[in-house]
Amino acid sequence: MLLFINSCTRKHSRTKRLADYLIKTLDRPFVQLDIYNCDFEASDEAFLSKRDQLICQGAFEDPMFEYARQFSEADEIVIAAPFWDLSFPAVLKAYLEKINVSGITFRYTSEGMPEGLCKAKKLYYVTAAGGNFFPESFGFGYIKALAQNFYGISDVELIKAAGLDIEGADVESILLDCENDIRRRFRNKEK
Repeated sequence: MLLFINSCTRKHSRTKRLADYLIKTLDRPFVQLDIYNCDFEASDEAFLSKRDQLICQGAFEDPMFEYARQFSEADEIVIAAPFWDLSFPAVLKAYLEKINVSGITFRYTSEGMPEGLCKAKKLYYVTAAGGNFFPESFGFGYIKALAQNFYGISDVELIKAAGLDIEGADVESILLDCENDIRRRFRNKEK
């Protein structure tokens, strides 16, 4: 199962458009999780205490771990996250705090290093940016580090369109170029 994690809030999101195009091109059954519609419990002391107690008990079937189980069991993952303020929307960080569960998405080795427990070997990170200043080490870099170093997802691919809000930009042309690039990448992988 492909898991599509959508952190786009705008009705006509350019990032969502690109993610939808990618999913259509991948042509696999998928489950879409619109994380703006999720009611994430605050990661306060009470939440953390409950989570730690459940982890110690090995009670991973608790509803608190629903998102972590879903993420861990996905065969492939697509994250759609607009590039906001040198990163991604805060709701995506809240989601990541809910799925980062020792015993479900990762575990610590005897040396104290994280070891991935996720089934997926491929994660696509789709984003769109208004300008051309797009340091990959921020939003995408954070997701890539988590995926590879905690979750065990070795193949993390960035799909982006940039320069969309520059005065005089041909937005439609930029988006179509990105969609064409997606189509070319997957045509070459099928050969």
